[in-house]
This record gives sequence, structure tokens and C-alpha cells, in this order.
Amino acid sequence: MEPNLLALLACPVCKGPLTAKPHSLACENCRVEFENLQGIPVLLADRAKALEAGGAG
Repeated sequence: MEPNLLALLACPVCKGPLTAKPHSLACENCRVEFENLQGIPVLLADRAKALEAGGAG
């Protein structure tokens, strides 16, 4: 994802910053990730998935 676009996006759960992963965007603050569908991030709180305990991404 473009760094300029990523800087504009925020986690819909806690409003914190998001980190780009290969197939998702992750919020380290609330430990959730949001999948990308056809290159479009699905930033819906009810579609968030918990990050794994290791969090190595």
C-alpha cells in the first residue's frame, strides 16, 4: 500500500495507526487486522480479526 495513503487511514476500533502486512492492515494498539479484498482494505470493526500472539506478521 502507498505510504501516503496508509498515513491517512486509522483503525476503526481504536483510531490508532495501521501497519501494512502482505494481505492485510494491522493495528498493534488493539491487536487486530483487517483483510484486503482485491487490494481494498476492509476497515469494518465487525470484520476485524485478532492478531496471533506472536504478532511477527
